[in-house]
Amino acid sequence: MMATISSEYGSSEHDVSSHEQRVAEAVVVRFAGDSGDGMQLTGGQFTLSTALAGNDLATFPDFPAEIRAPQGTLFGVSAFQINFGSSEITTAGDAPDVLVAMNPAALKTNIHALKPGGMVIVDTGEFGKRNLEKAKYAENPLEDGSLAKWDVLAFDISALTLEAVKPFGLGNKEALRCKNMWTLGLALWMFDRDRQPLVDWLKAKFAKNPVLAEANIAALNAGHAYGETAELSGPLRKQHIDPVPSEPGLYRTVTGAEAIALGLVAGCRLAGLPMFFGGYPITPASAILHHLVKMKEFGVTTFQAEDEIAAICSAIGASYAGQLGVTSSSGPGIALKGEGMGLAVMTELPLVIVNSQRGGPSTGLPTKTEQSDLYQAVYGRNGDAPLPVIAARSPADAFECAIEACRLATQYMTPVILLTDGYIGNASEPWKVPDPETFEPFPVPFLEEKNGGDRVLPYKRDSRGVRPWIKPGTPGLMHRIGGIEKAVDSGNIDYAPDVHQIQTDARKARIDGIVETIPPQEVCLGEARGTLVVVGWGSTYGPIHQAVRRARRRGLAVSHVHVRHVWPLPGNLGEVLAGFDHVLVPEMNTGQFKTVLRDRFLIDAVPLNKTSGQPFAIAELEEAIGRFFDRIPGNEGGEVAVNETQLPAPEIEQP
Repeated sequence: MMATISSEYGSSEHDVSSHEQRVAEAVVVRFAGDSGDGMQLTGGQFTLSTALAGNDLATFPDFPAEIRAPQGTLFGVSAFQINFGSSEITTAGDAPDVLVAMNPAALKTNIHALKPGGMVIVDTGEFGKRNLEKAKYAENPLEDGSLAKWDVLAFDISALTLEAVKPFGLGNKEALRCKNMWTLGLALWMFDRDRQPLVDWLKAKFAKNPVLAEANIAALNAGHAYGETAELSGPLRKQHIDPVPSEPGLYRTVTGAEAIALGLVAGCRLAGLPMFFGGYPITPASAILHHLVKMKEFGVTTFQAEDEIAAICSAIGASYAGQLGVTSSSGPGIALKGEGMGLAVMTELPLVIVNSQRGGPSTGLPTKTEQSDLYQAVYGRNGDAPLPVIAARSPADAFECAIEACRLATQYMTPVILLTDGYIGNASEPWKVPDPETFEPFPVPFLEEKNGGDRVLPYKRDSRGVRPWIKPGTPGLMHRIGGIEKAVDSGNIDYAPDVHQIQTDARKARIDGIVETIPPQEVCLGEARGTLVVVGWGSTYGPIHQAVRRARRRGLAVSHVHVRHVWPLPGNLGEVLAGFDHVLVPEMNTGQFKTVLRDRFLIDAVPLNKTSGQPFAIAELEEAIGRFFDRIPGNEGGEVAVNETQLPAPEIEQP
């Protein structure tokens, strides 16, 4: 049998028998099913086993927007994609090599994303007439030849699961909930994974219900045994992926939300401050609160407020009292927090605001990803209210970005916005746990005595333009701050035109001065001069990096620059960009960072925009890069066409 495995690093062919183990460099697997089928759980545990096997990986959980769509419908499909391999992995992959579809709806919404010749595993037990109708299938796709260009492995997973858990006396509904573990067992066999960590996890998860633990373990083992012992002449085969070469150290998988929570805790420790987190639940930002709730032993106080305004105001109050106030939301909630951000700017109190971006405006696409809140972050407050904006590029990078946000907030007495998005927050990747000793502390000096002779001057600025931080209750340092314009030094209310001019300029100069402590912008990949530089920010890092790498392999003079400090921009960024003939800016919006670069450096940055709710594919960026070298003038940039295979579009019945 001739089999082909393709990956983001190319393809290789081997002559293999159905059960001969073979080595692949990278594989993309997508699990898809009803939102009640446990696909996120399955993907998460497969990710754990992959990390323990030493592979590099990147994941992409894709949730339905409906809280609970009717079972078996196209709207209710939940998917989890993982790209893993023996070389560096920076994206979740463009198209799957393997698709596991638990029902007809999952098959219909995801099958066209599968690479030609890829393998699809389906549960025939779910392909009854009713489920086929829900998925808008006129005929059974397993019988009408429509899946001919893929390898199809179809068997009754439901029946096999029921048989595996029969000894445990579960009801039919409970028994079928073990299907995801049966499927996971088969996937573990396919990719030569150890089951024991999953067995241990199941025992811990169901410690109070040992019967459920043993039933799920039995289903896991049955799926593994099916791959190991079944007499199959079809496409099922075992594949081995070598560990990725890695530096020695302690590694763990981390999601962006986890990394932010850990980074905030680390940042507060480096500042020598307790943390107060005031938040309100909103997708996809809620996970940060969920993680911080578990960290009380690190001096973290969490408060779930009644609304977004109360959340940010409580955090501002905590900062006034001498803690580091932190709040978090997504675009709609950040809009509600806008007046509170202005208050923090005027009072000049430290505050960290995390924005886990999602598709907008309004409710928009609550479970999909986008980068459309950049204008909101840089410009979106009333009055001249500048503040620093930082953007994390990956789940692991979010840890250091959170620390940097804490540093800027406390050292410059300012609110700071940290931008992530749904992709970063939900996705996971391996993370080498850093040595705490490698981080430079930035302890906070609170004012302990009067700083104006016999007076307290809460707005007396140092050489950087930073006012002192005064804890309420410090003997002899009673003071007042608020949202109305302040007199110079004293902070008394003062409406005088010259005072407003002075204080507006002072607030701007303080933020502009942050450039002095921002590292110079480096070129991530390629030379410092050339024909084209691709400039990104946030979660576009992975696909840009791989696309530039591939283009350079073809001999194209292209480089990659990725910006962490979105505002103020690194001091040498204009000089870096001036070294290239063309600047391409891919963004998951309509060109917001492109506008910032044009405004700041007067360069002809060319936008490449995507607003379909999904991350860039590597192939999309490769094509965009190629246009700068095809000698066809005027075809560069533009908008990426909607890719129905990447973002399945459920059929909507018109009234």
